[in-house]
Amino acid sequence: MPKPSLDYFLADKPGAELTSTLITEACQALRHNRDDYLALVGNEPIIAKLIEVANLWRSPDYELRRQALTASPEETGFPREVLAAGLDACFADWTQENFFMLLTQEFGDPTRLQGFANQANRTYSMVHGPQLIAHIAPGNLPVPIFQSIAFGLLLRSAQFVKCATGKSLLPRLFAHSLHYVEPGLASSLEIAEWDGGNEAFESSLFTEANCVVASGNDNSINSIRQRLPLTKRLLGYGHRISFGYVEKQANEIMGTQAIISRAADDIVAWNQRGCLSPHVIYVEQFGTLKPERFAEMLAEELEARNEAMPRGPIPTKEAAAISTARRFYKIREANKVGAMLWESEGTTNWTVVYEDEKQFQRSPLNRFIFIKPIEHIEEALHVLEPIRESVSTVGLAASEARMRELALPLAKWGVSRICAIGQMQRPPLAWRHDGRPPLGELIHWTDLETA
Repeated sequence: MPKPSLDYFLADKPGAELTSTLITEACQALRHNRDDYLALVGNEPIIAKLIEVANLWRSPDYELRRQALTASPEETGFPREVLAAGLDACFADWTQENFFMLLTQEFGDPTRLQGFANQANRTYSMVHGPQLIAHIAPGNLPVPIFQSIAFGLLLRSAQFVKCATGKSLLPRLFAHSLHYVEPGLASSLEIAEWDGGNEAFESSLFTEANCVVASGNDNSINSIRQRLPLTKRLLGYGHRISFGYVEKQANEIMGTQAIISRAADDIVAWNQRGCLSPHVIYVEQFGTLKPERFAEMLAEELEARNEAMPRGPIPTKEAAAISTARRFYKIREANKVGAMLWESEGTTNWTVVYEDEKQFQRSPLNRFIFIKPIEHIEEALHVLEPIRESVSTVGLAASEARMRELALPLAKWGVSRICAIGQMQRPPLAWRHDGRPPLGELIHWTDLETA
């Protein structure tokens, strides 16, 4: 396989001067390229190329994957082992069946992207994606922007991806893999980077785009909303938090070690840095698996995981936050006031805190997890009321029948995604982020009513 030439996108030229005029011209070229190629391609060829890209990225010998894994954690955000596991989990889900399942879920009939399809009562309908989507890429995880680019291609939309300064490596490498398998797809895609809040650059981008998809903290989303023209659509995904829940009989059905292992999967994946990572795991307190014992066993598992998949270095500020939290709970433990702490020796690589206080506690992340006792799901929802509007995902450890019972009050309370513990950081391709349709908010419908 020839080594790809990495000189195609704006972000490939870090020394080049970026201007508002250049951004405007790039957007106009993307729309032109989209009309010449992408808008004319059927579902099957696009999906086939996306699957080809996914298979390349799952191959240990693929040059661009190797470049990603050998890059410094400062560029990628993760050490080699964590990044490799995350990439494998992401691209394993890119199958023909899953892509067509997504299109069917969103549009009923996937052919509506290519022409009118029968709906009912002599009415036919067709869907159209935006001509140009502007993506404000998140700086914490690469998977959301990979999926966003794939979804944009399915909708036949040209796309301009704006990355934060120094955070474009993984999106660039992914885009180059698209260019390798089909240059026509990459001709409708641009990758650039600049510091957030550059109003001149973003004004040019927002003026040209039909739709803006932005991920980040709530303040950055609100800032974009205020600067976006009223005629432009904004899909904003702000900060969310998640937690786990272990039902009191789960260990008797699933096995204690299996639950511990799956909980560790959710903590270790992407170093707990995504909105789907648990901050707290609630353990029902009147079962055979006591919350304190759960915490102790989880600490042992995290120590073992750190040997096989090291967390890696983190910024000084984040390490300081972990050290500060540890000192607080060491004092509580020493004074026997309902707290216990387990920690990696000599490092901040992992931390497990058990405490009697049931209120939700935000974790410093980077494999820092709280374990708290709870009597039942209704009590959990009561103590979680202050964060009700911010919850994304709940990972459950329970039998399938019990999961259905627990899911009902969680759904009525407002949780948009409920999954098995161990799968929190592995949502399916067609999952509804924050309870919203992954493609449905991007498209425009046209109905044809015959006589």
